[in-house]
Amino acid sequence: MQRAERSIRVAAPADRVYQFWRNFENLPQFMEHVQEVQSLDADHRLSHWQLKGPLGMTLEYDAEVVEDIPNKSIGWRSREGGDVGVSGNVTFTELDNNETQVHVVMQWFDPPAGPIGEALSRMLQNPERMLEEDLHRFKKVIESNTGSQREARVA
Repeated sequence: MQRAERSIRVAAPADRVYQFWRNFENLPQFMEHVQEVQSLDADHRLSHWQLKGPLGMTLEYDAEVVEDIPNKSIGWRSREGGDVGVSGNVTFTELDNNETQVHVVMQWFDPPAGPIGEALSRMLQNPERMLEEDLHRFKKVIESNTGSQREARVA
C-alpha cells in the first residue's frame, strides 16, 4: 500500500475551498495524474475516475463519498471492481486572515499486477512529491480566483 500526506495553507475562506474541492470534476485542473472525474448521481456522492498510471497506463475506478462535513472534511474510497483501490480524506481548517489549511491523506491499494505492479509504481512515481506538486497547483488555482497570491507553505 502507498500512502501520501501533505498540507498547504491557501489564501481563501474554508467554505470556498471546500466547495471547489467537493466538486470532484474540478480536480483535473490541479491534479496532474487525474485525467477526468464524472459525477454519477444527482447528489455527487458517486463518481467515475480516470487516472494516468505508470508507463502510460490509464486506470479507472468508481468512488463513493464516505464522509462529507460541509466546510470541514471530505472522505472517499473506491468501489470494488476498479483498476486500483484508493481512499482519501481532505480537511479544511479556517485560519486567521481568511486563510484555510488544507490537509490531504491519500492511500492506494490493490494495484494492477499486485505486488509487482506496486513495486513498479514506487520506482516510477513518488506519491508524496506528486501530492505536494498537486497542492501547489491547487493553491494557484484557488487563489487566482481571489486575486491573492502568497507563498505556499507545505508541511
